Amino acid sequence: MRLNTLSPARGAKKDAKRVGRGSSAGGGKTAGRGVKGQKARAGGYHKTGFEGGQMPLQRRLPKVGFNSQQSRFRAEVRLGELAKIEAEPVDLAALKKAGIVPKQALHAKVVLSGTLDKAVKLVGVAATAGARKAIEAAGGTVE
Repeated sequence: MRLNTLSPARGAKKDAKRVGRGSSAGGGKTAGRGVKGQKARAGGYHKTGFEGGQMPLQRRLPKVGFNSQQSRFRAEVRLGELAKIEAEPVDLAALKKAGIVPKQALHAKVVLSGTLDKAVKLVGVAATAGARKAIEAAGGTVE
């Protein structure tokens, strides 16, 4: 078999319909465009969502919501979750290994939520002011 001998299977490729070439060709007179109107004419175009001058639906409805693209790479960690980690010091790799932050996270921040009973040493992980006080009160440090 050679590349120059390959061809599509029989019936796999149909000839394009030649519209506007008479009634015997199957696409005569209006050539499948209906009768009159903007879409029947050459160059008859309107943009997607156009409603004939009426205010389009996407402009009638209010704008709502926002999805930050940075949120995929940033993670929040609660104080209570820090107590579950056995690794010392606690860094981003330890948080990922424990399954507390997602694998694709590039930054993590500890927030004041829950309680912390044991001393924890944070390295390379940010902490809010309240979380920092709670960690230091439990005998830990934040670097």
